[in-house]
Amino acid sequence: MCSDPHRSGQATLRRVLRRELRRRRRGLPERERRRAALAVARQAGTLRWLLRARHLACYWPADGELDPRPLMARLLTPGKVAYLPVIRPDGRLWFAPWRPDASWRLNRYGIPEPCGPAVPARVLDLILLPLVAFDARGRRLGMGGGYYDRTLAFLGHRLRRRPRLVGLAYRWQEVPCLPAEPWDMPLDAVITDGGVRRFGS
Repeated sequence: MCSDPHRSGQATLRRVLRRELRRRRRGLPERERRRAALAVARQAGTLRWLLRARHLACYWPADGELDPRPLMARLLTPGKVAYLPVIRPDGRLWFAPWRPDASWRLNRYGIPEPCGPAVPARVLDLILLPLVAFDARGRRLGMGGGYYDRTLAFLGHRLRRRPRLVGLAYRWQEVPCLPAEPWDMPLDAVITDGGVRRFGS
């Protein structure tokens, strides 16, 4: 059985991009990581659609990912609820409330997850996603596990949808064009230390 050379080339490109950008991300000095996280947090005051969200999910940073915690500290005013992803046995993510007094466990990757009841993505207003790379069309390259793709497949490619999907990244993680896969879920926006990129309508 012959493989599709186009798809094979795309898969190779994604692997190379993922390897090189993850290496660069992990090599960032701590001072640069902190500076970028604070710069992203400052963007929050200019984004009304971000400030209006009441049920927000983010992620616990790993592998050099941009730290969302300064941004969440700015967003979490009274009446809002923050969530972190929890990996389910079916390979999808649900989201458990993130509270200072929450009990924690480590998942299979050594990343902290809150214990307690979790909810599906469809009840959230907005999800802040980590990424390895993104492009000018809002395509996202993740770590390769497919967790967010499986979790968000219910959204389809509708222009108006909930939750809104917002990537967090260092500005240098933007690439000219990412190869697309049918299951890729495009982002509504990306916030970087260099500004905000919005996609579609």
